[in-house]
Amino acid sequence: RVPSRSRMTGLDAARRLMAAGGLYGIQIEGVGGKLSDHYDPRRKVLRLSRGVAESPSVASLAVAAHELGHAMQDSEDYLPLRLRAALVPMVNIGSYLGWILIMLGLFLQLTNLAWMGVFAFAGGAVFALATLPVELNASARAKRLLADSGIISGADEMHGVNTVLNAAALTYVAALVTAMLQLLYYASLVTGLGGRRRS
Repeated sequence: RVPSRSRMTGLDAARRLMAAGGLYGIQIEGVGGKLSDHYDPRRKVLRLSRGVAESPSVASLAVAAHELGHAMQDSEDYLPLRLRAALVPMVNIGSYLGWILIMLGLFLQLTNLAWMGVFAFAGGAVFALATLPVELNASARAKRLLADSGIISGADEMHGVNTVLNAAALTYVAALVTAMLQLLYYASLVTGLGGRRRS
């Protein structure tokens, strides 16, 4: 809700920063919902929610610049971004099959099958870990872009940008912790199964 002094909307800022960075091959589209803003590296599309695209708030500028940071990573072949993208098929399969293998292994008392499920499920934790450097780098780029371009000015606006982007980073930390706790929970179930079988 805090307006920026520049009165630029998230869409205005994205266009200006794209031109300044020479990112001319990227399209901007609207996307429904809240907190749904993202960059699609496959289609080279920056998607902004209406709340971000049309708002001149400091928070909207931070979100738009962060997503543009991902576009810059893509244009530079940023290695952690490529690694995360490569993990997506494994994570999709693992998250679907992992818990099924675990439950079947526990039900049938087949420890090896259950452990296969745990390893398949571990892809989610690996993906969450790989996501952290990508998101932190995008936020660092966003702060630099907004300051260097003059879209935000003053310590108070930079503090607002930092607050928004740091809060976003904490959600990825929370996702990693959640994935690790889930993995440990499933591992403890399988470990208990192995102990029961030996006894």
